[in-house]
Amino acid sequence: MNKKRVFVIVMVLAMLLPAFIGINRAQAAYPSFTISEVKKDVSVTILTKDMPNNLEWKVLMGEYNTRGENGIQVATFNSGAGGSMSATFNIPDALKGRAQISIRIESLTGGYYYYNWFWNDKDNGTWPSVTPAPGTPAPTQAPGTVPIIMIKSVDPGKTVTITASNFPKNLEFVALMGKMWTRGINGIEVGKLTSSSTGSFEATFDIPAEFQNHERVAIRLENKAGGYYSYNWFWNKTGGVVVTPVPTTAPTTVPTSTPAPAVKYPYFNILAVQRDNTVTVEGFDFPANTEFTILMGKMWTMGINGTEVGTFNSGEGGKMTATFNIPANLAGQSRIAVRLQAKTGGWYAYNWFWNNTTQN
Repeated sequence: MNKKRVFVIVMVLAMLLPAFIGINRAQAAYPSFTISEVKKDVSVTILTKDMPNNLEWKVLMGEYNTRGENGIQVATFNSGAGGSMSATFNIPDALKGRAQISIRIESLTGGYYYYNWFWNDKDNGTWPSVTPAPGTPAPTQAPGTVPIIMIKSVDPGKTVTITASNFPKNLEFVALMGKMWTRGINGIEVGKLTSSSTGSFEATFDIPAEFQNHERVAIRLENKAGGYYSYNWFWNKTGGVVVTPVPTTAPTTVPTSTPAPAVKYPYFNILAVQRDNTVTVEGFDFPANTEFTILMGKMWTMGINGTEVGTFNSGEGGKMTATFNIPANLAGQSRIAVRLQAKTGGWYAYNWFWNNTTQN
């Protein structure tokens, strides 16, 4: 890649601990990361584990409890030899001052993703008044020195408006659109433009007929002569054509024994808490017809070997909502970990909650 990096990647050899909010299947090794260091309103450093080889990744940050979905893209990187590495990313202006921030890494091909969160300003930080819903356009601010395009608005099936920053000045770019997961490479040309003298600009493009009914569409700006490019994707039409990511073919010198995950992994959010009494959760992407045990434990335990508070069957799978009793031995704890552990199959998900009567 010819784009400059806005972060530092340092390879490390030590084995890393599991990420706090990560969701995974026990028998396989999929990418994860922990939070290593936070400089308030400046940067966050992560430590990764089990990264696949030679994949391009994007890094997103968003409001707490969004899992970083549709967040602000702050960087891209290549996982190189895979395994473990350390990387530092700038906190975008739109999230400075927040108490907690979500961070997410997504592979541009292959379907890998992982997310976590970190304290940015625990004592004096602010909280979002509304949690963004999936499909909400991401904020347009993003720092760095690489060309970045962000999605400002979409008229489904008709047009998309982007904002651009950090572009080289006064160069001609071609706008391309393609299927989701393609990064717009070899896409359909939808327009040409010349970057401004400031490197920042806004533009609107028609969505080509081939993708007007697609749920998500990739968009790319590239300069043929100078090698500059930037890409992103946008939500277009709910219920439209869904494109499944195609696993990348590894180079001949790289082992291909580790396939990309072909399934979704369960996760859940905290909906409501009655102090020392109950917690209500809302889960997503649960496997069908699976018996789960609910465990609760002290903060930072991830619920491992916690107190069993109930069981349930996932039935048809997918989405679930349930309320569980807080055990007496955890009464008075300020924060409590909760874990949903499958009795067979290795599935699990965990989270934590403030033990205060409140609505999420």
